[in-house]
Amino acid sequence: MGFAFPIRVYWEDTDAGGIVFYANYLKFMERARTEWLRALGIGQRTLKADTGCMFVVTDTSLRYLQPARLDDELLVTARLEQSGRASLTIGQQVLAGTDRADIASSTVLCEGRIRISWVNAETLKPARIPPTLLEALK
Repeated sequence: MGFAFPIRVYWEDTDAGGIVFYANYLKFMERARTEWLRALGIGQRTLKADTGCMFVVTDTSLRYLQPARLDDELLVTARLEQSGRASLTIGQQVLAGTDRADIASSTVLCEGRIRISWVNAETLKPARIPPTLLEALK
């Protein structure tokens, strides 16, 4: 399963039809990735200050399966699918409900793969992910 982060759908997350606006699923996934790193003891601000590098999103692929609506409680997952020298691919799902114990039977509302690349914060040129960081993510 990997990491799971609870999110509630607020008015600001919905569109005129009363369902979660499609782009907001990316925001939910971003929050979950940030909290996943935090749970591993990796703060992005500290990481940038210590290494001079940071992660940036370089590719996304999402499938929308069912809508989420106002006041819904969701779980957003994050798990490392692939790691390379300068990028990671994170698999993510947005699930209905908040029961972490029963994630396997949760309804998948949206699923995606997000590729994040490690770059120099000043030049934005690709850099090699530090081995200690890769080890912490596995």
